[in-house]
Amino acid sequence: MFGPDRYVTRLATVAIEELRGQGFRGLIVDLDNTLMGFRQTELEADHLDWVARAHDHGFRMVMVSNNFTERVTGIARQLDIPCIPNALKPLPFGVMRAIRMLDMPRKQIAVVGDQLFTDVLSGKLCGLYTILTEPIEAKDFPITKIFRFFERLMLPDRPSS
Repeated sequence: MFGPDRYVTRLATVAIEELRGQGFRGLIVDLDNTLMGFRQTELEADHLDWVARAHDHGFRMVMVSNNFTERVTGIARQLDIPCIPNALKPLPFGVMRAIRMLDMPRKQIAVVGDQLFTDVLSGKLCGLYTILTEPIEAKDFPITKIFRFFERLMLPDRPSS
């Protein structure tokens, strides 16, 4: 239940073509420390390119974040994707809303995020394929630091692709 289906170093290393070949057509993507650093205000070029490639390959996306509305909606607007702020992950309600927004079978949707106990767990609770990334930076919300401690206990040797 807790383990992700796949590990990657960064969002930009998720192979869009490979996911498409596996039948995925929808992506639920986390914001902080997945798409951009916790303290960053500008999206990195490789992540902007990744989102553009995903769009070019016909993927539909929804950003689901525990962060506040202003930050999440501003970034989502830049990427031209819908978003769900204040999602309260790992509770599955935000991810369930994203599934409804994507309007496709769950087997065609993957969740990408940097936290085992929020992104991966909420995706697993909804029956979705999950991809765990390394966090972009070490800075986190205080509660996230506690979750990261338990992540290291559960996944001491996080392999990367």
